[in-house]
Amino acid sequence: MDILTVLFIALGLSMDAVAVAMANGCAARKVDLRQALRLAFAFGLFQTLMPVLGWLAGLGFKKTFSRFDHWLAFILLALIGGKMIFESRRGRDCRMETNRLSLPVLLALAVATSIDALAVGLSFSVLAVDIILPVLLIGLVTFTFSLLGVFAGHRFGTWFAGKVEILGGAILIAIGLKILLQHLRAG
Repeated sequence: MDILTVLFIALGLSMDAVAVAMANGCAARKVDLRQALRLAFAFGLFQTLMPVLGWLAGLGFKKTFSRFDHWLAFILLALIGGKMIFESRRGRDCRMETNRLSLPVLLALAVATSIDALAVGLSFSVLAVDIILPVLLIGLVTFTFSLLGVFAGHRFGTWFAGKVEILGGAILIAIGLKILLQHLRAG
């Protein structure tokens, strides 16, 4: 898988975390850099770990999936992308005052926003993609954009949040389609 595709996957996967980071920034009366870094680190860490878990799980099924791996990757990415687009339609009002995120809430948010990365890791496994570079890029992109998202959310409210999820979903669907079409052309 080429680096540009991996970067687009990383961007697409990060959008759920970015939307939550923006909502958190929007809800904060004042953005605390330490809190923003804590949130971005948790999101980046879980976005790094989940694809590894999916990749490891997929190793045991590689031979079983090899005949239809391209279809599996397409379906998983299309479902994840479609889910993100569907969820972007939820109304948001972030102007509620919130307290600092507790560790259990932060970890729950990090897991919830990275579940999609587990399925992408499974796709990487069945497509025989080396996992190191993709997970590092996914984690770095998620960390960076989540950190920026906290500040953007504080400045602009959730005006961007739904649009960010639509963009992320569309990117993942396009990548799934690209994988499918490349395999069908080669076969």
